[in-house]
Amino acid sequence: MSSLYFTEEHELFRKSLRDFLHKEVVPHIEKWEKTGTIERFIWKKFGEMGFFGIRYPEAYGGMNLDLFYTVVFLEELQKIKSAGFAAAMWAHSYLAMTHLNAEGDERIKQEYLAPSIAGEKIGALCITEPFGGSDVAGMRTNAVKNGDNYVINGSKTFITNGVYADYYVVAAKTAPELGNKGISIFLVDTNTPGISATKLDKLGWRASDTAEISFDNVEIPLENLMGEEGKGFHYIMQHFALERLIMAINAHARAEYALDYTIEYMSQREAFGTTINKFQALRHTMVEHATEIEHCKIFNYAAVARLDKGEYVVKEATMAKLKSTKVADQAIYDCLQMLGGYGYMEEYPLARLLRDSRLGPIGGGTSEILKEILSKMIIDNKDYKPAV
Repeated sequence: MSSLYFTEEHELFRKSLRDFLHKEVVPHIEKWEKTGTIERFIWKKFGEMGFFGIRYPEAYGGMNLDLFYTVVFLEELQKIKSAGFAAAMWAHSYLAMTHLNAEGDERIKQEYLAPSIAGEKIGALCITEPFGGSDVAGMRTNAVKNGDNYVINGSKTFITNGVYADYYVVAAKTAPELGNKGISIFLVDTNTPGISATKLDKLGWRASDTAEISFDNVEIPLENLMGEEGKGFHYIMQHFALERLIMAINAHARAEYALDYTIEYMSQREAFGTTINKFQALRHTMVEHATEIEHCKIFNYAAVARLDKGEYVVKEATMAKLKSTKVADQAIYDCLQMLGGYGYMEEYPLARLLRDSRLGPIGGGTSEILKEILSKMIIDNKDYKPAV
């Protein structure tokens, strides 16, 4: 099935990326997981290899490649035993930079997008708030015009790369009385006075820097507004399809990694005079998960192909994330069980995989929110439209 979407060039890219990750990243993973800090040199190396510019214009140092190169990028990042490291990379490249490319003017693209592609600047997308969660329209952070500046006040939380970042892409209300029609998007340098970032202590994604950020009378120039004032909610919704597909691809890839590792373990682990891959109950459990994972992959690839053609796939992306993250959690849970006591040990990958995977049904819109979005589309016949 993958041959429908992946060419020989995609597979050569996969091999190159895999070799790079095992040479340059894997030797540092355990240190980064323990310290919770990914050293900046690796961002520069990713930039030098062109990995941050996969889908961005050549004018800014990118390669302008199709979305299946992105799929390869995401899948391979899930197979090096640190979803936290993976999150830092894709949140920079596909959350913050997506907005720079889509809504940033030429100045912003030259000063921020180009250095981001080169790995010289790190970005973070700031949408979620302490009291908002998945309720984007309910955000309280505001931006008020004051002469030649906007003054931003408020807070954001669960922000990936929130401490590492050199710049934030911030959603704030410029007209609170208009609800979701009063949200705008801004570029904010992290060295601007009035910003404070506090690192959060998490169950998983330990290598990733996740922060709560406070904006206290932060002044930015009017030209740091991205796109049109009041269109922020539409921009966010427009890009959620890509974010949800990223989360879905991450989920099927980590589940596949867990399954492959576990099947190999079962072929060597002996009990009662035979390897445990000969026990019917265990075999059937594995093939059930393999079937679910393969279904998710096929669906996810089909949705990516449509998005790559410019189609608006909000329903399919929402379904993909909802299903794939659930399948991944269930598969990894059972894979850990197959290792018995060893599955509970940190020296084996399943313990970390279980913790890291648990964020899947939460980040990028909780499963509960996704079900309600789908309910409106399927039951109430609501027709979501792309931003114009």
